[in-house]
Amino acid sequence: MKHRFAKWGLALALLGPAGPGVASDKDDPVAMLERMSSAMSQMSYQGTFVYVQGDKVDTMRITHVADQHGIRERLVAVSGAPREILRDSSGVRWVLADDHSVFEDSGFNISFFPELPLDQHGRTELSYSMKTGSSERIAGHRARNIEVLPRDHFRYGYSLWLEEHSGLLLKWELIDQDKKPLAKLMFTDLRLGSEVDGKELRTTSQLKMFKKTASDLPAGRGHSNARPKWLPGNLPPGFKMTGHRFFGEEGEGMYEHLIYSDGLAAVSVYVESISEQSGVEAGISRMGTTHAFSRVTDDMLITVVGDVPAVTVQSIGESVSIVDP
Repeated sequence: MKHRFAKWGLALALLGPAGPGVASDKDDPVAMLERMSSAMSQMSYQGTFVYVQGDKVDTMRITHVADQHGIRERLVAVSGAPREILRDSSGVRWVLADDHSVFEDSGFNISFFPELPLDQHGRTELSYSMKTGSSERIAGHRARNIEVLPRDHFRYGYSLWLEEHSGLLLKWELIDQDKKPLAKLMFTDLRLGSEVDGKELRTTSQLKMFKKTASDLPAGRGHSNARPKWLPGNLPPGFKMTGHRFFGEEGEGMYEHLIYSDGLAAVSVYVESISEQSGVEAGISRMGTTHAFSRVTDDMLITVVGDVPAVTVQSIGESVSIVDP
Protein backbone atom coordinates (compact mmCIF):
# COMPACT_ATOMS: atom_id res chain seq x y z
CA MET A 1 0.00 0.00 0.00
CA LYS A 2 2.87 2.37 0.78
CA HIS A 3 4.30 2.05 -2.74
CA ARG A 4 0.88 2.63 -4.32
CA PHE A 5 0.38 5.64 -2.03
CA ALA A 6 3.69 7.14 -3.16
CA LYS A 7 2.71 6.60 -6.79
CA TRP A 8 -0.69 8.23 -6.35
CA GLY A 9 0.74 11.11 -4.32
CA LEU A 10 3.28 11.93 -7.02
CA ALA A 11 0.66 11.64 -9.76
CA LEU A 12 -1.57 14.05 -7.88
CA ALA A 13 1.22 16.59 -7.55
CA LEU A 14 2.19 16.25 -11.19
CA LEU A 15 -1.30 16.51 -12.60
CA GLY A 16 -2.59 19.61 -10.82
CA PRO A 17 -4.84 22.02 -12.76
CA ALA A 18 -3.25 24.50 -15.15
CA GLY A 19 -2.72 28.11 -14.10
CA PRO A 20 -4.29 31.29 -15.54
CA GLY A 21 -2.77 34.43 -17.01
CA VAL A 22 -1.19 37.40 -15.25
CA ALA A 23 -3.31 39.91 -13.36
CA SER A 24 -2.33 43.53 -12.91
CA ASP A 25 -3.56 44.52 -9.42
CA LYS A 26 -0.73 43.72 -6.99
CA ASP A 27 -2.83 44.48 -3.88
CA ASP A 28 -5.79 42.24 -4.69
CA PRO A 29 -5.37 38.68 -3.24
CA VAL A 30 -6.92 36.98 -6.26
CA ALA A 31 -4.74 38.95 -8.69
CA MET A 32 -1.66 38.21 -6.59
CA LEU A 33 -2.38 34.46 -6.71
CA GLU A 34 -2.81 34.64 -10.47
CA ARG A 35 0.57 36.36 -10.75
CA MET A 36 2.06 33.62 -8.58
CA SER A 37 0.69 30.87 -10.80
CA SER A 38 2.17 32.48 -13.91
CA ALA A 39 5.51 33.16 -12.22
CA MET A 40 5.94 29.58 -11.00
CA SER A 41 5.49 28.19 -14.50
CA GLN A 42 6.82 30.92 -16.82
CA MET A 43 9.84 32.27 -14.94
CA SER A 44 13.30 30.74 -14.66
CA TYR A 45 14.40 30.31 -11.06
CA GLN A 46 16.86 28.27 -9.04
CA GLY A 47 17.36 27.80 -5.35
CA THR A 48 17.41 25.69 -2.23
CA PHE A 49 14.34 25.22 -0.10
CA VAL A 50 13.53 23.49 3.18
CA TYR A 51 10.39 21.39 3.56
CA VAL A 52 9.19 20.70 7.11
CA GLN A 53 6.44 18.26 8.04
CA GLY A 54 6.20 17.19 11.68
CA ASP A 55 9.65 16.10 12.83
CA LYS A 56 10.86 15.50 9.27
CA VAL A 57 12.98 18.14 7.54
CA ASP A 58 14.04 17.82 3.89
CA THR A 59 16.38 20.17 2.03
CA MET A 60 15.94 20.24 -1.75
CA ARG A 61 17.59 22.03 -4.67
CA ILE A 62 15.42 23.06 -7.64
CA THR A 63 16.34 24.44 -11.07
CA HIS A 64 13.40 25.54 -13.22
CA VAL A 65 14.12 26.94 -16.70
CA ALA A 66 11.45 28.26 -19.07
CA ASP A 67 12.81 29.19 -22.52
CA GLN A 68 12.45 28.41 -26.24
CA HIS A 69 12.94 24.73 -25.42
CA GLY A 70 9.93 24.68 -23.14
CA ILE A 71 9.97 23.99 -19.41
CA ARG A 72 12.82 21.96 -17.95
CA GLU A 73 13.12 21.20 -14.29
CA ARG A 74 15.43 19.30 -11.98
CA LEU A 75 14.94 18.61 -8.29
CA VAL A 76 17.71 17.10 -6.15
CA ALA A 77 17.63 16.10 -2.49
CA VAL A 78 20.38 17.81 -0.53
CA SER A 79 19.65 15.84 2.63
CA GLY A 80 18.37 12.34 3.38
CA ALA A 81 18.20 9.49 0.87
CA PRO A 82 19.50 10.21 -2.66
CA ARG A 83 16.60 11.48 -4.77
CA GLU A 84 16.51 13.20 -8.11
CA ILE A 85 13.64 14.19 -10.40
CA LEU A 86 13.91 15.46 -13.98
CA ARG A 87 11.05 16.95 -15.96
CA ASP A 88 10.96 18.12 -19.58
CA SER A 89 8.93 17.67 -22.77
CA SER A 90 9.66 13.93 -22.70
CA GLY A 91 7.95 13.48 -19.34
CA VAL A 92 9.26 12.82 -15.87
CA ARG A 93 11.96 10.55 -14.47
CA TRP A 94 12.19 10.17 -10.73
CA VAL A 95 14.43 8.09 -8.50
CA LEU A 96 12.84 5.92 -5.83
CA ALA A 97 15.86 5.31 -3.65
CA ASP A 98 14.20 2.69 -1.44
CA ASP A 99 14.04 0.09 -4.20
CA HIS A 100 16.83 1.53 -6.38
CA SER A 101 14.60 2.29 -9.35
CA VAL A 102 14.15 5.12 -11.82
CA PHE A 103 10.54 5.43 -12.88
CA GLU A 104 9.66 7.04 -16.20
CA ASP A 105 6.28 8.27 -17.42
CA SER A 106 5.77 10.30 -20.58
CA GLY A 107 2.23 11.18 -19.48
CA PHE A 108 3.36 13.66 -16.84
CA ASN A 109 4.60 17.12 -17.74
CA ILE A 110 3.08 19.37 -15.07
CA SER A 111 5.33 20.72 -12.32
CA PHE A 112 5.66 18.82 -9.07
CA PHE A 113 6.58 22.08 -7.25
CA PRO A 114 3.62 23.68 -5.42
CA GLU A 115 1.92 26.11 -7.80
CA LEU A 116 -1.52 26.34 -6.17
CA PRO A 117 -3.11 27.55 -9.43
CA LEU A 118 -6.18 29.72 -9.16
CA ASP A 119 -9.21 29.40 -11.43
CA GLN A 120 -10.60 32.38 -13.35
CA HIS A 121 -14.29 31.85 -12.75
CA GLY A 122 -14.79 32.97 -9.17
CA ARG A 123 -15.14 29.36 -7.97
CA THR A 124 -12.21 29.61 -5.56
CA GLU A 125 -13.64 32.61 -3.73
CA LEU A 126 -16.76 30.57 -2.96
CA SER A 127 -14.63 28.00 -1.11
CA TYR A 128 -11.96 30.24 0.46
CA SER A 129 -11.67 33.65 2.08
CA MET A 130 -8.53 35.61 1.17
CA LYS A 131 -6.68 38.54 2.66
CA THR A 132 -3.27 40.14 2.23
CA GLY A 133 -0.92 40.55 5.17
CA SER A 134 2.45 42.00 6.06
CA SER A 135 5.78 41.82 4.20
CA GLU A 136 9.01 40.13 5.23
CA ARG A 137 12.40 39.29 3.78
CA ILE A 138 12.91 35.71 2.53
CA ALA A 139 16.04 34.42 0.80
CA GLY A 140 17.16 38.01 0.17
CA HIS A 141 13.86 39.08 -1.45
CA ARG A 142 10.89 41.07 -0.15
CA ALA A 143 7.76 38.93 0.07
CA ARG A 144 4.10 39.75 0.72
CA ASN A 145 1.83 37.44 2.70
CA ILE A 146 -1.59 36.16 1.62
CA GLU A 147 -3.87 34.04 3.78
CA VAL A 148 -6.23 31.70 1.93
CA LEU A 149 -8.61 30.16 4.48
CA PRO A 150 -11.26 27.48 3.82
CA ARG A 151 -14.94 28.21 4.30
CA ASP A 152 -15.74 24.60 5.27
CA HIS A 153 -14.10 21.40 6.57
CA PHE A 154 -13.47 19.84 3.14
CA ARG A 155 -10.16 21.61 2.43
CA TYR A 156 -7.02 22.97 4.06
CA GLY A 157 -5.91 26.58 4.11
CA TYR A 158 -2.69 28.23 2.90
CA SER A 159 -0.45 31.01 4.12
CA LEU A 160 1.68 32.19 1.21
CA TRP A 161 4.58 34.63 0.84
CA LEU A 162 5.05 35.93 -2.71
CA GLU A 163 8.04 37.85 -4.07
CA GLU A 164 6.78 41.43 -4.39
CA HIS A 165 7.89 42.11 -7.98
CA SER A 166 7.39 38.78 -9.75
CA GLY A 167 4.82 37.01 -7.57
CA LEU A 168 7.08 33.96 -7.24
CA LEU A 169 6.21 31.73 -4.28
CA LEU A 170 9.01 31.96 -1.70
CA LYS A 171 7.32 30.35 1.28
CA TRP A 172 4.10 28.50 2.02
CA GLU A 173 2.35 26.87 4.93
CA LEU A 174 -0.44 24.33 4.71
CA ILE A 175 -2.75 25.02 7.66
CA ASP A 176 -5.73 23.31 9.27
CA GLN A 177 -8.98 24.91 10.37
CA ASP A 178 -7.38 26.05 13.62
CA LYS A 179 -4.65 27.83 11.60
CA LYS A 180 -2.04 25.35 12.84
CA PRO A 181 0.64 24.55 10.24
CA LEU A 182 0.61 21.01 8.86
CA ALA A 183 3.62 21.54 6.59
CA LYS A 184 5.98 24.37 5.64
CA LEU A 185 8.23 25.12 2.66
CA MET A 186 10.65 28.04 2.40
CA PHE A 187 13.46 29.05 0.05
CA THR A 188 16.77 29.75 1.78
CA ASP A 189 18.50 31.06 -1.37
CA LEU A 190 17.11 32.00 -4.75
CA ARG A 191 18.29 33.11 -8.20
CA LEU A 192 15.99 34.56 -10.85
CA GLY A 193 16.11 34.95 -14.63
CA SER A 194 19.60 35.33 -16.11
CA GLU A 195 21.21 34.42 -12.78
CA VAL A 196 20.05 30.80 -13.14
CA ASP A 197 22.87 28.36 -13.89
CA GLY A 198 21.52 26.07 -16.62
CA LYS A 199 24.29 23.56 -15.99
CA GLU A 200 22.40 22.38 -12.92
CA LEU A 201 19.78 20.87 -15.23
CA ARG A 202 22.25 18.16 -16.17
CA THR A 203 21.67 14.88 -14.42
CA THR A 204 24.40 13.47 -12.22
CA SER A 205 25.46 9.85 -12.31
CA GLN A 206 22.65 9.28 -9.80
CA LEU A 207 20.06 8.28 -12.40
CA LYS A 208 22.55 6.05 -14.20
CA MET A 209 23.15 4.02 -11.03
CA PHE A 210 19.56 2.82 -10.81
CA LYS A 211 17.61 0.35 -12.91
CA LYS A 212 14.96 1.98 -15.11
CA THR A 213 11.39 0.81 -14.70
CA ALA A 214 8.45 2.02 -16.75
CA SER A 215 5.77 3.60 -14.59
CA ASP A 216 2.59 1.53 -14.30
CA LEU A 217 0.57 4.72 -14.69
CA PRO A 218 -0.73 4.69 -18.29
CA ALA A 219 0.63 7.55 -20.37
CA GLY A 220 -1.77 10.33 -21.26
CA ARG A 221 -2.14 14.09 -20.94
CA GLY A 222 -5.00 16.45 -20.14
CA HIS A 223 -8.59 15.58 -20.99
CA SER A 224 -9.15 12.34 -22.86
CA ASN A 225 -11.67 12.14 -25.69
CA ALA A 226 -13.55 9.29 -24.03
CA ARG A 227 -16.35 10.06 -21.59
CA PRO A 228 -15.66 8.92 -18.00
CA LYS A 229 -16.95 5.43 -17.25
CA TRP A 230 -16.91 6.01 -13.48
CA LEU A 231 -17.91 9.20 -11.67
CA PRO A 232 -18.38 10.35 -8.07
CA GLY A 233 -21.97 11.18 -7.19
CA ASN A 234 -21.02 13.39 -4.26
CA LEU A 235 -18.47 16.20 -4.57
CA PRO A 236 -17.75 18.84 -1.93
CA PRO A 237 -18.87 22.36 -2.90
CA GLY A 238 -16.63 24.02 -5.47
CA PHE A 239 -14.90 20.89 -6.83
CA LYS A 240 -15.09 20.43 -10.62
CA MET A 241 -13.42 17.98 -13.00
CA THR A 242 -10.20 19.43 -14.49
CA GLY A 243 -8.62 16.34 -16.05
CA HIS A 244 -9.40 12.82 -17.23
CA ARG A 245 -7.60 9.93 -18.89
CA PHE A 246 -8.64 6.36 -19.62
CA PHE A 247 -6.76 3.18 -20.50
CA GLY A 248 -7.87 -0.37 -21.32
CA GLU A 249 -11.21 -2.12 -20.92
CA GLU A 250 -13.10 -3.54 -17.96
CA GLY A 251 -11.58 -6.81 -16.85
CA GLU A 252 -8.52 -6.27 -19.06
CA GLY A 253 -6.32 -3.90 -17.11
CA MET A 254 -8.85 -1.07 -17.16
CA TYR A 255 -7.53 2.16 -15.63
CA GLU A 256 -9.27 5.53 -15.25
CA HIS A 257 -7.95 8.70 -13.63
CA LEU A 258 -10.12 11.74 -12.90
CA ILE A 259 -8.87 14.99 -11.37
CA TYR A 260 -11.06 17.40 -9.44
CA SER A 261 -10.11 20.85 -8.17
CA ASP A 262 -11.72 23.71 -6.29
CA GLY A 263 -9.23 26.09 -7.91
CA LEU A 264 -6.54 25.49 -5.27
CA ALA A 265 -6.80 21.97 -3.82
CA ALA A 266 -6.70 18.98 -6.19
CA VAL A 267 -8.08 15.48 -5.67
CA SER A 268 -7.41 12.46 -7.87
CA VAL A 269 -9.85 9.59 -8.35
CA TYR A 270 -8.36 6.30 -9.61
CA VAL A 271 -10.43 3.36 -10.83
CA GLU A 272 -8.57 0.20 -11.84
CA SER A 273 -9.37 -3.45 -12.30
CA ILE A 274 -7.86 -5.84 -9.76
CA SER A 275 -7.72 -9.57 -9.12
CA GLU A 276 -9.17 -11.31 -6.08
CA GLN A 277 -5.65 -12.01 -4.88
CA SER A 278 -4.58 -8.36 -4.84
CA GLY A 279 -4.80 -8.06 -1.04
CA VAL A 280 -5.81 -4.39 -1.18
CA GLU A 281 -6.73 -2.87 2.18
CA ALA A 282 -9.84 -0.73 2.06
CA GLY A 283 -10.38 2.37 4.17
CA ILE A 284 -8.52 5.57 5.04
CA SER A 285 -4.72 5.85 4.96
CA ARG A 286 -2.43 8.81 5.42
CA MET A 287 1.06 9.87 4.39
CA GLY A 288 2.02 13.26 5.77
CA THR A 289 -0.67 15.77 4.74
CA THR A 290 -2.04 13.49 2.01
CA HIS A 291 -5.06 11.30 2.68
CA ALA A 292 -6.26 8.36 0.61
CA PHE A 293 -9.47 6.36 0.70
CA SER A 294 -9.82 2.98 -1.03
CA ARG A 295 -12.66 0.54 -1.54
CA VAL A 296 -13.30 -2.46 -3.80
CA THR A 297 -16.50 -2.96 -5.76
CA ASP A 298 -17.19 -5.42 -8.62
CA ASP A 299 -13.48 -6.35 -8.91
CA MET A 300 -12.61 -2.67 -9.30
CA LEU A 301 -10.37 -0.74 -6.92
CA ILE A 302 -11.49 2.85 -6.33
CA THR A 303 -8.95 5.15 -4.69
CA VAL A 304 -9.24 8.86 -3.94
CA VAL A 305 -6.09 10.80 -3.01
CA GLY A 306 -5.47 14.44 -2.14
CA ASP A 307 -3.82 17.00 0.12
CA VAL A 308 -7.20 17.46 1.78
CA PRO A 309 -8.82 16.30 5.04
CA ALA A 310 -9.81 12.64 5.37
CA VAL A 311 -13.53 13.44 5.23
CA THR A 312 -13.09 14.81 1.69
CA VAL A 313 -11.50 11.72 0.11
CA GLN A 314 -13.88 9.40 1.94
CA SER A 315 -17.05 11.24 0.93
CA ILE A 316 -15.92 11.31 -2.71
CA GLY A 317 -14.69 7.70 -2.73
CA GLU A 318 -17.85 6.25 -1.25
CA SER A 319 -19.94 7.90 -3.97
CA VAL A 320 -17.97 6.72 -7.04
CA SER A 321 -19.99 4.41 -9.28
CA ILE A 322 -20.14 3.27 -12.89
CA VAL A 323 -21.94 5.60 -15.29
CA ASP A 324 -25.14 4.25 -16.82
CA PRO A 325 -24.78 3.68 -20.59
